[in-house]
Amino acid sequence: MIRILHVVTHMNRGGLETMIMNYYRNIDREKIQFHFLVHRQEKADYDDEILAMGGKIYRISRLNPFGRDYRNELEDFFEKHKEYPIVHVHQDCLSSIILKVAQKHNIKVRIAHSHSSSQDKDIKYPIKMIYRHFIPKYATHLMACSKAAGEWMFRGEKFEIVNNAIDAKKYLFDKSKRKNIREKLGIQSDEFLIGHVGRFCYPKNHHFLVDIFEKVNQIVPAKLILVGEGELRAEIEDKVKKLGLTEQVVFTGLRSDVSDLMQAMDVFVFPSHYEGLPVTLIEAQAAGLPCLISDRVPIECKKTDLVRQEALSKSAEEWAEVILKLKGIQHRKTYQEIVAADYDIKENAKKLSKIYEEMNRWI
Repeated sequence: MIRILHVVTHMNRGGLETMIMNYYRNIDREKIQFHFLVHRQEKADYDDEILAMGGKIYRISRLNPFGRDYRNELEDFFEKHKEYPIVHVHQDCLSSIILKVAQKHNIKVRIAHSHSSSQDKDIKYPIKMIYRHFIPKYATHLMACSKAAGEWMFRGEKFEIVNNAIDAKKYLFDKSKRKNIREKLGIQSDEFLIGHVGRFCYPKNHHFLVDIFEKVNQIVPAKLILVGEGELRAEIEDKVKKLGLTEQVVFTGLRSDVSDLMQAMDVFVFPSHYEGLPVTLIEAQAAGLPCLISDRVPIECKKTDLVRQEALSKSAEEWAEVILKLKGIQHRKTYQEIVAADYDIKENAKKLSKIYEEMNRWI
């Protein structure tokens, strides 16, 4: 058996974590087993499932590029754990920190995986750009969720795309499921429901999404469902309240039934500032949902004709007009299209398994 150590922040229900779990559930675990090194002490959403599938979870302190104690923890971990021939790091620009220590401790295969096509332009941005520069020096293999994510992170280096694949059959449109979910959410059968799934953080652009919804609601009575958690949730809730939209906006928090919730939606809106290749957009298309995305989201995510792209520079009113044009489009079954686009998890799990096996032979 080949043991793969995935290095992540935590295993909550985020995009990259969901991608890893999709592969973990479908990979042959008699041949390959996933273990996790996480940077949080508290229990995460997927922890129980990981343990049930035979995985292990190791915990260290929050990633601190300047912290001597953090570096010592990393050193200590790799000194004690020689059983991992492959380390697969998902820490974006700061992956070089872990990769360097792994190299020092003779881990032969060191993978850096890019999940985004940019970073927040905050006080940490210059530091992240410095560490990004060193990734190819310490990684033996480079992976990305999309062409845009790989080109941004690896700057001219050769990389391999690993699709953010899903279990497409879970998302097949079902009228009875739609009716049941809408009843549970308190949504009438004829109400227009706009949906979004994503962490409440700057890249997802919830502020603009609420502005768009306000314009839609001024023309056609509608509701907005926001699935997820994050540091900006309270801020967005406050904005919704100030705009007098409390009765029209549903905050679900983290949910394990996203495939069901998508059945209830009429249009999926994703006005992100930047993305890698969002799992949720593949899921939305698999659910047969018309999708409106920003021009900052890689068009690679368009696997069906259900996706329309709009410039983020356009006004909320202009976005609202496009959404209303999508309003009448009916859900349809897109399973074969998702499979043909190579985004169903069954075949992709086999491909990743072969990649790991080849890497292990390379050692």
